[in-house]
Amino acid sequence: MTHHDVIVIGAGFSGMYQLKRLREAGFDVRVIEAGDDVGGTWYWNRYPGARCDIESVEYSYSFDPELEQEWDWSERYAAQPELLDYARHVADRYDLRRDIEFDRRVSSAVWDEDAIRWTVTTDDGQSRTATYVIAATGCLSVPSRPRFEGLEDFAGEVYWTSSWPHEPVDLAGKRVAVVGTGSSGLQTITAIAPEVGSLVVFQRTPSYAVPAHNGPNERLAEVRPGYPEFRAISRMERIGFQCGDGTDLLSETDPAEVERRLALRWDVGGLCFTSEFADVLVDAEANEAVAEYVRRRIRETVKDPEVAEKLSPRTYPIASKRMCVDTGYFEVYNRDNVSLVDLGEEPIRRITAHGIVAGDTEREVDVIVFATGFDAMTGALNAMEIRNGDLTLREKWADGPRTYMGLMSVGFPNLFTITGPQSPSVLSNMMTSIEYHVEWITAALEQMRAGGLTRIEPEQDAEDNWVAATNDIADTTLMPQAASWYMGANIPGKRRVFMPFLGGVGTYKQIGDGVAVAHYHGFERV
Repeated sequence: MTHHDVIVIGAGFSGMYQLKRLREAGFDVRVIEAGDDVGGTWYWNRYPGARCDIESVEYSYSFDPELEQEWDWSERYAAQPELLDYARHVADRYDLRRDIEFDRRVSSAVWDEDAIRWTVTTDDGQSRTATYVIAATGCLSVPSRPRFEGLEDFAGEVYWTSSWPHEPVDLAGKRVAVVGTGSSGLQTITAIAPEVGSLVVFQRTPSYAVPAHNGPNERLAEVRPGYPEFRAISRMERIGFQCGDGTDLLSETDPAEVERRLALRWDVGGLCFTSEFADVLVDAEANEAVAEYVRRRIRETVKDPEVAEKLSPRTYPIASKRMCVDTGYFEVYNRDNVSLVDLGEEPIRRITAHGIVAGDTEREVDVIVFATGFDAMTGALNAMEIRNGDLTLREKWADGPRTYMGLMSVGFPNLFTITGPQSPSVLSNMMTSIEYHVEWITAALEQMRAGGLTRIEPEQDAEDNWVAATNDIADTTLMPQAASWYMGANIPGKRRVFMPFLGGVGTYKQIGDGVAVAHYHGFERV
C-alpha cells in the first residue's frame, strides 16, 4: 500500500494551493479528485450564467506576484469558463497535475492510532495511507437533491445546476421550468430567459439581489501596480475583500442621508451594498430600512405590482441569507415569456409526464432545471466515512459541527479541513480564507516535522470554547433568524446550527496567528 506524508482531498482552488505549498516544503503529497480536471466549484458548476459574486481582482490567488501580473481578467465578475481556465492555467504553470489522481472519489478515511496514519480508500477500491489528511472538499460541493413525487415519470429533460452537463444544452425555443431562486437559480434564469420559448420560475423564498453592474475589468489596471499592499488590506477586512465598511449607525443617520448613501452603494453594486452602516446585521429596524430600499428598487424595476411583491423578501433579514449579485434578474419578469409561481401560495404537489403540478394547476414544460443548492459546509465531509475506532465524524457532528478554528475536530488527529465549518469561509472572499488556511496548515506541518512530532489534535477545552464563541457571536446578530443554508435549514433533518465564524476574517487571522505563535495553543502535539 502506497504511503504519503499528506493526502489532500479535492483539487479545487484550496487543494491546488495546498499541493503547491506542501510540495515546495518538501512533503510527499498526493491529491485525490473526483472530477477529471482541476477547478472544484468551477469545474462542476457549468450551468448557464454561472459567475463569481466576488470581483475578479479579489477572487484570485495572491501567492505569486508574477501570476497576478500575467493573468488578465476580462470582466469585473468572472464567469465560470474564465475561472475554470484560470484554474487550469495555475495547474499547468506549477505542474500540479502530476501529483493529482483524477476520477476518484474518496469513500472513507480511517485512523490507525498505533501506526499514526490514515488509510484513505477511494470508490474504485484502492487504498493509500498518509500521516496527514487535508480535506480541501469545498463548502458548496455536495448537491441538495430534494425528492419530488413523480420526477421519474417526467418525459422531458431534467438538469441540476450543481451537475450541469459538460456538453452544450440546447434550450432554444423550449418550455422550461426552473425550481429554486438562490444564486444559481437567479443566474440561470437571467441567462436563459431570452433564448427559451417560455420560462416558468418556481420560487419558494425570494432572494435579496443587488446589481453587479458587470462589465470590462477596468479596476485591474488600477490595482495591479500596488497588488501587495492591496492584498494586505484585504486580509484584514471583515469579509476578506475591500468594501469600505461604514462605521456610522443607520439608526443615528438622517433618513435623507441614508437614502443618498444606499443609492451610491446600489450604483456601485455587489455584495458591499449592506456594508454602508455598522448596525445593519444587529439592529432589526436598521436592517428593515435597508431591506425596504431593495424592495423599492424591485418595485421600480418589475412592471407588474403583483409579481414585484412576490419577488420581494419579507420573511428574513437582509444579508442573513447569502445575498445575490444579479445581471438583470428582476428585468427578466418584464418579458412576455416569463412567469412566476409562488410556492407559498401554490406548493409543488407532484411532477407528471408533461410538467409540474403546483397548487391545482399543471404547467406543461419540456425541460425542468433544479437549482436546489447544496448541503453546505458539512456535506462533503459527512459524505465520506471518516472514522477513528467506533467514532465517525458524521456521528460526532450529528447535532452540528464541532471544530477548533474550523481547522480540526477532537477525536480525529492529523485531519485538517480547509475553510471548514466554524471558520469565516462562506462569509468571506473564499480565496482570502483558502490562502490563510493553506499557509497556516503548511506552517503547522513544518513545525511538526522540525520538532520530530507526528500527531496533532485539538484539546477538548479549546474546541468547546471555539464552538461556544462561534455560536455566541452569531447570536449577537440577526443572522440566525433566517432559515438559510448557513444554518443547514435547506437540508431535511439537518440540525439547525449557525456554521460559519462571524467574527471577521481579520479577527480570525489575528487569532490564528496568535495560536501559532503560542506554540499552537489549544492543540496537543506529540
